[in-house]
Amino acid sequence: MVEQLRVAAGDGRLTGEELDERLEAALTARTYRELAALTADLPVAEPGIAAAARGISAAARVDGGAGRTRRDGRWIVPQQLDVRTASGKVVLDFTDAVIAHPAVQIDVDVRSGSLVIVTRPGMVVDASNVTVRSGEVKVRSHRGQQMPVTARLDLTGTVGSGNVTIRPPRRTFSQWVRRMRQHLADQ
Repeated sequence: MVEQLRVAAGDGRLTGEELDERLEAALTARTYRELAALTADLPVAEPGIAAAARGISAAARVDGGAGRTRRDGRWIVPQQLDVRTASGKVVLDFTDAVIAHPAVQIDVDVRSGSLVIVTRPGMVVDASNVTVRSGEVKVRSHRGQQMPVTARLDLTGTVGSGNVTIRPPRRTFSQWVRRMRQHLADQ
C-alpha cells in the first residue's frame, strides 16, 4: 500500500502533502477497508506499468514441466495465463503483482505436479470450472474483514493426479506474535 502511494506521488497523481497525509493514515490503519480507501481514487494501474503491459502479449504460458517455476515479486500479469506442469511445481505469487485487468483467465493443466497460487486481500478466485480427475483443488481465503474486490482470477482446465492450492500469503513471525497477543488479551 505504501509503495502504491509513493509510485502515485512519483507519477504526479499525488502532491507531497497528500502523500504525507495518506502515508500517515496507512501506517495507522487498523483494517483492510481503511487501507483500501487510501488508494480508491487512484487509477488501477500506474501509467508506466500500463505502458509496459501494452508492450506484452495478452496471453502468456508458464510451463513447469518436471521442474520448479515461480513468478513472484513485481511482475506484470497478462489477461490470460496458460499454466502447464507434468510432475513439477509452479508457484504464481500475486502478492506484489501488477494486474492491469479486472479479471485474469488462468487455464491449468496439472498432470501429477502442483500449482500454488498466492493471492492478496481483495482477490476473488473462481475455480469451479476446473475438472479434477484424481487430485484436488483447494481454495483458502483471507481471514478477517472483507475488502472490496480488486481483481478476479477465473480458473479453467484439468487436474490429473496433481493438486492446485489457492491461498493467502503466509504470516510473518511478527504477524503471528501480534495475533497471539491479541488472542491472549481477548481471553
